[in-house]
Amino acid sequence: MILGVNIEVDCIEPQRIDQFLVTRLPELSRSRIQTLIKSGDILLNEETSKAKQQVSSGDQISVSIPEEESFEAQPEDIPLAILHEDNDIIVLNKAHGMVVHPAAGNTNGTLVNALLHHCKGELATTDQTQRPGIVHRLDKDTSGCIIVAKNNQALQSLVKQFHDRTTEKRYLTVVQSAPNKEKDTVFTHIGRHPVNRLKMAVVNPGSGKSAITDYRVLHQADDGTCLILCDLHTGRTHQIRVHMAHIGTAILGDPIYAKPNRQCVQPGRLMLHAWQLVIDHPSSGERMAFQAPIPSQYKPWTKDANL
Repeated sequence: MILGVNIEVDCIEPQRIDQFLVTRLPELSRSRIQTLIKSGDILLNEETSKAKQQVSSGDQISVSIPEEESFEAQPEDIPLAILHEDNDIIVLNKAHGMVVHPAAGNTNGTLVNALLHHCKGELATTDQTQRPGIVHRLDKDTSGCIIVAKNNQALQSLVKQFHDRTTEKRYLTVVQSAPNKEKDTVFTHIGRHPVNRLKMAVVNPGSGKSAITDYRVLHQADDGTCLILCDLHTGRTHQIRVHMAHIGTAILGDPIYAKPNRQCVQPGRLMLHAWQLVIDHPSSGERMAFQAPIPSQYKPWTKDANL
């Protein structure tokens, strides 16, 4: 199976094709993109190219991504920011830029590689060997709370909690402009974008999956940018990113659903942080709340938000 996507170049200034694609396909590392260019799976205006070749506005790029090969993740000694750990679970503050689990073209340096080393391989088993203990995921460029199961009983309990929507998930995000309403519930269906298959989109009811996000503006800056608190009732891919763009105010630094180089503020990262997570402990049943420290890039908005 091969995943194909066609992209029209819209950059203001010419830039290398591999650099351009990193911003449009954040799920792929730059080295993976360069490998696909060398193998002829990435074409520029229907012709093969080199990674250093310049692209300009209007150029057409076609990308064919072969199906990932199955492999077993390996332990790596990578520092982790641990918020809580016991015999059943480990809760972490995932760093911005860290991928959760290995995939083709990105087989190391992930959260799973670090966990395998830290837990000495004692993580719950899943159907996919490269995702031991993984209950839910955060995008590469999203920071914050993520919980991992250390045994199968914990995994089953947590998977059920996420499925039954008994968990609480609160995110802090900074968007490029004030939404029309100070607080609201966004209820749509989200599915794959009809053209860019690596992108999600709001789709008609009957297709995709239901997605529900409560949001509330916490602070509006003089430049119009806003700090927003989002409560997730579902966990669809890119849910907050899609919903913020859907209501007309994309997240700052979002390379997929916005144009960061045209936003009035450029913080240098996707401004989305999984701030709080509440679950029932798999063994004791105790209701437990975890909170990941707010990144320094949020200070211009949080200093007056009383968080």
